[in-house]
Amino acid sequence: MNFLPSGLCLYLSVATCWLTAKVDASWWYMGTLGSQVMCDNIPGLVNKQRQLCRQHPKVMQAIGAGIKDWISECQHQFRNHRWNCNTTAKDHNLFGRLLLRSSREVAFVYAISSAGVVYTLARACSQGELDNCSCDPTKTGSSEDSKGSFNWGGCSDHVEHAIHFSQIFVDAKERKERDAQALMNLHNNRAGRKAVKRFMTLQCKCHGVSGSCTVRTCWQAMADFRRTGDHLRKRYNGAVQVTVNQYGTGFTATHTHFKRPSKNDLVYLEDSPDYCIRDPQSGKGPICQSGYVLLM
Repeated sequence: MNFLPSGLCLYLSVATCWLTAKVDASWWYMGTLGSQVMCDNIPGLVNKQRQLCRQHPKVMQAIGAGIKDWISECQHQFRNHRWNCNTTAKDHNLFGRLLLRSSREVAFVYAISSAGVVYTLARACSQGELDNCSCDPTKTGSSEDSKGSFNWGGCSDHVEHAIHFSQIFVDAKERKERDAQALMNLHNNRAGRKAVKRFMTLQCKCHGVSGSCTVRTCWQAMADFRRTGDHLRKRYNGAVQVTVNQYGTGFTATHTHFKRPSKNDLVYLEDSPDYCIRDPQSGKGPICQSGYVLLM
């Protein structure tokens, strides 16, 4: 992420630096392209992402089409808040200046977007929309749960495949950067992926005389994405402010009385702003309160 030279920022207010700094583009911009995803026309992709885009055009189309779903879920979760996951169509990263601060809102955006890719791809695999995946091939033969034995059948959502592809594609840019912001994003990306897997459920159909259920056929299915959204919203509420450790490989809690973050927690580096600045021409743009506009 590119910022203005530090010397210049010393002479400007924090708000001015925030407003004028450059925000890198993101793969999220694919959502504005819909089915017309063109790998060479997506700003901000690193070489690995562009390579995957060219190799898997149908996967990219599915991801592009699914972006609106996780943005909608993000907006639902924050519908009653000053920052409500609002997007800016003209910005190639969709979230504008929000990304200039490593806040808990940014943590949530990365987590929900990573979860959204997993959910979208696993669903597309199960529905036969992609050539390189289908139902989970490991769910064969027989198994058992607390109710007894059952036979695998139907179509189990292939979440592991979706997680693997998401990890390679979504994480590519952060793995190249490897700075504090990148480590934060990688952690929250992983938390988002784990959230989808957390709510996999075993669904079964009974067979036998008069519904006696002497034989069960079962499959694993993802829960509605709302459950993932609700879970990540709770993680947002309990997000842990962190600093990078001396080795640059992980985090420690910023405040000694905070717990060390687990792999399921969301983490952030900086406190959130109030997302409002004074508007000298009150009346233009979304108003937070009289005389102020919402920072995007």
